Amino acid sequence: MLAGINIVSIFSLATVVVHCLGIVTAAHAVMVVNSYRAAIAWGISLITFPWFAIPLYWILGKNEFQAYSQALQNAYLEHHKLVSQVYSTILEFKAVLPAKFATLERLAEVFTPLPFTFGNEIELLINGKQTYQAMLSAIAQAQEYILLQSYIISNDGVGNKFKQALIAKAKQGVQVNLLYDKIGSRKLSRNYLKSLRQHGIEIRGFGSSRRRGNRFQINFRNHRKILIIDGRLAFMGGLNIGDEYLGKNSHFGSWRDTHLKIQGAAVKCLQTVFLGDWYWVTRKIPQVSWQVQQSKQDSQIALILPTGPADTLDNCNLFFLSLLEGSRERIWITSPYFVPNSSIVNALKLAALRGVDVRIILPNRPDHLVVYLCSFSYYTELQKLGIKLYRYRSGFMHQKVILIDRDLAGVGTVNLDNRSFFLNFEVMTFSIDTQFIQKVETMLQSDLKVSRLIDLNGYEQKPFWVKLAARVSRLLAPIL
Repeated sequence: MLAGINIVSIFSLATVVVHCLGIVTAAHAVMVVNSYRAAIAWGISLITFPWFAIPLYWILGKNEFQAYSQALQNAYLEHHKLVSQVYSTILEFKAVLPAKFATLERLAEVFTPLPFTFGNEIELLINGKQTYQAMLSAIAQAQEYILLQSYIISNDGVGNKFKQALIAKAKQGVQVNLLYDKIGSRKLSRNYLKSLRQHGIEIRGFGSSRRRGNRFQINFRNHRKILIIDGRLAFMGGLNIGDEYLGKNSHFGSWRDTHLKIQGAAVKCLQTVFLGDWYWVTRKIPQVSWQVQQSKQDSQIALILPTGPADTLDNCNLFFLSLLEGSRERIWITSPYFVPNSSIVNALKLAALRGVDVRIILPNRPDHLVVYLCSFSYYTELQKLGIKLYRYRSGFMHQKVILIDRDLAGVGTVNLDNRSFFLNFEVMTFSIDTQFIQKVETMLQSDLKVSRLIDLNGYEQKPFWVKLAARVSRLLAPIL
């Protein structure tokens, strides 16, 4: 009897303690989390469901982790000092933009020391087969060094092709540096990594913490995908390294993605992005070439824009807001995830009210159910203003592309969600080259042909539970 009373007393005491801790943690969320919507969502969850919400908050909840953010900023500042001469070399290729891009140019100067550069050649790669063939061919031709970075590296057919290609070059004396994200590549086996290291390949995992105090903080992830060959050739875009990008996933089937092959001054800009991430992990900078090789084939103007939680401002969100607010003719966006914050939603609405042709292409099949459901909750408010939402029906659509008027096209790693805008390390390539913009337009027109225009009435006729699930998912949007 006494034992039973003691158990009840201990449980009651534990309940009181946990609920008190939930209140204290809720207060912390209100003070620390930047987004007021996220702060409200966390506050309610922490007070109502503290047993579940407290551990989740300390793992995922903080979108500004001071110790980590400061450490990142210090690391990147140190990196910038060490390669300061690089920026002076790149500045020799700084482009003079037309007057209509003055606002965009000023923003770019605030957000990154990397300028718009001329002397570039940018080629679209629009599927996994084309992209991997080009990347593996470039690796085979490397003479001095290879810098490879990927959010996900899979131990499968494609992953092993890249492993063997890198090992082959390492045996030839080529310096190879490989960087992966510890969360994105959490399934990567130790044997895979061991076989690379045995051949002298420098491989590191990018993690959120170098300190004991935030060892469980996994909110910040490096979502970039970059390949640099000898400082003369670069690849970047939406493709990770895995079989699914060749359409070998039985659930998704064919996989639609976009990558870029880049030559010219922009290669050095991408190289500095990789080296900044490498320096954060290792506090070292590998030997690389800084001589800029201007493209002889073309002279496209391009901007490499890296963003992430080390930024002093919300660079990614602010830059995209500026693009949307400055549009006058069209906004075409493709994104696998559509969980925009209120500022982005309002910018899209205002664009539609100005008469801008706003089209957003989303996947027809989900890979994250909650995120997929959340996108439904935006249907009514967006379509009432004439914004056109499409579902891509020819497999899974994973590309991250934006087209603004006839003036600007961007390809990279940024999804239309809070994680990309505030939490992840991302990188985009923007170009104002007319021919490149036309190629992106043609590519997206092909995607639209195999996409279904969403009918608002169809959503209104869905069962109540679907609409309820969509609204509940919308409430979770700030913390997804």
